[in-house]
Amino acid sequence: MRNILSFFVLAVLAVILSIVASPTTSPWKFNSLGSSSPSASDNNPFFREDFYSDSCPGVETAIRSIVIELFMNDSTIAPALIRLVFHDCFIQGCDGSVLLNSTDGGAAEKDVIPNQSLKGFDVVEEIKSRLEAICPNTVSCSDILVLAARDCVYLSGGPFYRLRTGRKDSLTSFPNDALDQIPAPSDDLDTILQKFSGRGFSTSETVSLLGAHSIGRVHCDFITDRLHDFNGTNQADPRIETGFLTMMQAKCAADPANFIDLKKEGAQDIGFGTHYFQSLVQNYTVLLSDHELLNSEKTASWVRAYASNQLLFTNDFSNAMIKLSELGVLTGPQSAGEIRRTCSATLDNV
Repeated sequence: MRNILSFFVLAVLAVILSIVASPTTSPWKFNSLGSSSPSASDNNPFFREDFYSDSCPGVETAIRSIVIELFMNDSTIAPALIRLVFHDCFIQGCDGSVLLNSTDGGAAEKDVIPNQSLKGFDVVEEIKSRLEAICPNTVSCSDILVLAARDCVYLSGGPFYRLRTGRKDSLTSFPNDALDQIPAPSDDLDTILQKFSGRGFSTSETVSLLGAHSIGRVHCDFITDRLHDFNGTNQADPRIETGFLTMMQAKCAADPANFIDLKKEGAQDIGFGTHYFQSLVQNYTVLLSDHELLNSEKTASWVRAYASNQLLFTNDFSNAMIKLSELGVLTGPQSAGEIRRTCSATLDNV
């Protein structure tokens, strides 16, 4: 009976997502919000919606079916892929560079400190492997990553947003850029805003993107100082709500390898949504960088706005994710990119 029920749920999800993603359907119906901002790539024939309609028909449906299958088995792939796409697109654009393994020529992005806790590489490789059996040497790893992350947002209760495809994969990795430019959990507010602004994101877009933390989880290692030695005081950060602080301290003391699960702990609701912002307002803050959003009215006002308005948040988040997914894309026959056979290595290193 359990297997029959799981199959039924899987089938229903596949049908729903296929309807949502249909080219004949308005992109913002059925829990789908936002609109793509005009960009220089709007008239690029090598970067458009349904780019693979001729070369690999139904590829988005195929990716979606695989994501649903994997999500039903392990829902933690959702925050993993959303974080992975952010770390990829934030460094030299959405080019799959974060997926590359190190070579004899040097380290890769995934090896440096900000990326060492990234997960989801196996999910992207699994999707790539299955697509290669259907449409060999056709679909880029960078397209797979942004599409899979988008479907994970939706499966977690978030909005669906349409994406252009036609990205190519980078020929190199950028470990030094990742080390310097990825926002860190300990960054102050000015540093966070500066890093996002450098990629064209406004204050509201930055705050909305951080709302993806609503389905995330944080390793205890990242918050040890906040829980026990905030700013060298040998005390916890006094701004954390007392009961929530006690819970986090106990869980991390029990096992330093534990995670604080943001989708369940410190919020009444679960899944993707505004409870992340509601928790911030109530000082149920886990990461220092999250609490930093309350330190200035220019960001605190957006935290309060999103905490009280689900529609505003999902609309702004959709637009920001579209913008993120179009940063620095490599497209067309003249681009310095390729279609990898495996996502962890360039064609020269397979």
